Amino acid sequence: MTQQISTMTATETVIQAENVNIYYGSNLAVRNVFLDIPPRQITAFIGPSGCGKSTILRCFNRLNDLIEGFRLQGRITYHNHNLYAKDIDPVSVRRHIGMVFQKPNPFPKTIYDNVAYGPRVNNYEGNLDELVESSLRRAALWDEVKDKLGENGFSLSGGQQQRLSIARTIAVDPEVLLMDEPCSALDPIATLKIEELMKDLKEKYTIIIVTHNMQQAARVSDMTAFFNAEATAEQGGKVGYLVEFDETTKIFTQPSQEATQDYVSGRFG
Repeated sequence: MTQQISTMTATETVIQAENVNIYYGSNLAVRNVFLDIPPRQITAFIGPSGCGKSTILRCFNRLNDLIEGFRLQGRITYHNHNLYAKDIDPVSVRRHIGMVFQKPNPFPKTIYDNVAYGPRVNNYEGNLDELVESSLRRAALWDEVKDKLGENGFSLSGGQQQRLSIARTIAVDPEVLLMDEPCSALDPIATLKIEELMKDLKEKYTIIIVTHNMQQAARVSDMTAFFNAEATAEQGGKVGYLVEFDETTKIFTQPSQEATQDYVSGRFG
């Protein structure tokens, strides 16, 4: 019998990774990750390509389960519930831990139906019109689309589509928002709007963002985790690992590891 993740009481740590090792087949992709994600803050994952940032992020709502050969050792807990226990329902996990992807991905539906989709699937019994409006307002999009809710989501600009994707995600009332490079496909003005939105959303949500833009991490995040990768002779590839995790101001001004200093100062990456 699968277990539904229930609403938990607030704790100092929302998501915890304990000695996490990630494999694809026999190859070790990420090793020995320890992380405590605090509530209602923005945590940024930074580091060079191939260091495991997105891989770790996708573990938090079990999206890597969909990749053949994926295997996780260690523990990832959400309010002390082991997310990889055999009786945990991944669909229930994703209701509490939502995902916003790198490229805006509205459904081929109306703006209204994009936001209403998740609540309908989950048999929402409240006022759907009010929920759609409140979700679009929280995503800072309502004023721009309130007169064209019946138009296709693809009619919106790239930045608007990304905010529509965020509205669709928060419509099912998750606690955690995972964002995998949510601004990489957007222009500077749209990026600024998403960054401002993230700062507003953290009053209610715990946000974890993967970004290659160090300036963005410095602007929006409260905590920063720096990942790196090293070559392995045994596998002939790279293994990602967590170098340092601390308050963002410390990571960017007084990191404790030389590799972190080298990365944030632009010496590599």
